[in-house]
This record gives sequence, C-alpha cells and structure tokens, in this order.
Amino acid sequence: MKKAWVAAAAFAALSISTAARADTAVSVGFSGWTGFAPLTLAKEAGIFKKHGLDVTLNKIPQASRHLALASGDIQCAATTVETWIVWNAAGVATKQIFQLDKSYGADGIAVRNDVEKVADLKGKSVAASAPGTSPYFLLAWILKHNGLSMKDVKVVNMEPGPAAQAFVAGQNDAAMTYEPYLSTVRAAPDKGKILATTLDYPAVMDTFGCTPAFLEKNPEAAKALADSYFEALQMIESDKAKSFEIMGADVKQSGEAFGQSAQYLRWQDKAANQAFFEGEFKTFSAEAADLLLEIGVIKSKPDLSSIVDTSFIK
Repeated sequence: MKKAWVAAAAFAALSISTAARADTAVSVGFSGWTGFAPLTLAKEAGIFKKHGLDVTLNKIPQASRHLALASGDIQCAATTVETWIVWNAAGVATKQIFQLDKSYGADGIAVRNDVEKVADLKGKSVAASAPGTSPYFLLAWILKHNGLSMKDVKVVNMEPGPAAQAFVAGQNDAAMTYEPYLSTVRAAPDKGKILATTLDYPAVMDTFGCTPAFLEKNPEAAKALADSYFEALQMIESDKAKSFEIMGADVKQSGEAFGQSAQYLRWQDKAANQAFFEGEFKTFSAEAADLLLEIGVIKSKPDLSSIVDTSFIK
C-alpha cells in the first residue's frame, strides 16, 4: 500500500513538474511578406520551442488580421506601424512590443512604362489592398507627397500577391505590392516598371504586437517572443544559406530567390529596436495618424503612447 502511495505521489509530482514546464501557447497572425520570415525561421528551427513557446503561425490577410485578434483566434500579430493605429482606433486594443523590419525598396508601386512620374497616375486605376492596410496607406503617402490624394486615382482592392500577378497579366494601370511579389514585376520589364519604392518614401516599417490581455497574463512569453526573434536574426547571420532556404520554402521560393527579395529590407536587431522606439517610431506614428485621419481610415486618433510597450526589448 505504501509503495503504491509513493508511486502515486511521484507520478503527481512529475505531472506538476511537466505542467510547470509546458510551453506557452500563442497564435500569431502574419503574411508571406519577406520581412516577417524570421518568425517562420524561429518556428521551423525550434527557436520558439527552445524559449518555452508553442507558436502557431497563421497567414491572415492584413485587412482582417485585427478581427482574428478581436475574436481571440490569435493573440499576437505582425503588421506595419500605422496599422496598429488603425486597429486601436477601431477598438481592437493592441500593443507593439518589438520591431521586425524596415523596408528599403521592398514595397512599391508598379506602373506601365508610359507613366513617368507620380502626377501621371491621376485618373488611373491602381490595385491596392483595402483601407487600413499597408499598401493602401503607402499609396496615400506617395500621392500626398506629390500633391495628389486618393480621390485622384481609381483604387481597385486587391491583395499584394494578386495585384502583382494581375499587373503583369495586363490588368490595371498600376499596382501597390511588396516582396516577394514585387520581384514578379522586376522580372517582367516589358509589362511595366517600378515607379517608386520605400527607398524614395520610407514609410513602411513593421512591428510585432499582442493584445493587452495576453501581455498581462504572459509577460515572460512576450519577452521570449522578442528574444526568439532576435535569435532568429543571429541564425541568419551565422548560416544565411540554410536560413534563406527555410524562409523561402514558406513562400515557395528557393533560398537564392528569397535572398534576392531580402536585399530590399533590413531586419532589426535589439539595438536597432531600442533606437527606433526612442526616435523614428514616435515621429512617424504622429505623421501617420494625421494622414490616416485625413484620408478617413480612422475617425479619431488613439493615444499613441498607449499602443506600445518596449519593456520586452530592454
């Protein structure tokens, strides 16, 4: 009887110990954007697991990613800085916790070869994702900086991949897209050209964020998410070929093709993160909020200081 009791006690202790070590489950919404690929690497290379996380990555269009957050289907997401402003303004409470990347030519507008300047887009059809998404915002940003507005073009709502494919197939006068899809246009010079990118208009930077409820309940997991991302960047530095192969496979690219896409952006390590949130993040967020209000994407500006928590990148 005593042996049975001891065995039962040992089993119970083992169960408690195992439960204590159970990985924290977290579902993340993102897309096939090249800048988000280190999240895939962290998953596939076991980095998240190493940091005590059980991460599920879900490809969800940017236009509906906030709905998945609001419903609880996902707890965290990757998206552009200004999109968090849109989501919070719409009542979907979220906080950005670390920066993922900055676009250096990876986002842009493809046009037919007879379009010489942005002003030539007046009255033309432009394929772009729905209001509240990065391509829509970048289009508005580019137009505004050239004396035009969204009312001066005919927006055809298409996601970045289909927008690029439709463009090379001869549809629409222009298309807003990003890597790896922008390379579809680069590879078809007879169909058109890239008029402007984020090298000309540096207005695309991505961050990772979660719901306040998740952060409050799982601060250690939030820190682990950031640490895992930074470790994935270290893996890219130490074994670029293998890393590119893993990340490229997720978007049906070879490692070599993925590397070509990746040259148009910069992933941001911890030091870059700390500098970003102290400076550029604040100035860009303020200007972006003003533009979002101007083009009617938001009705009022949320408190910009309340939609970020940088404690996890210290």
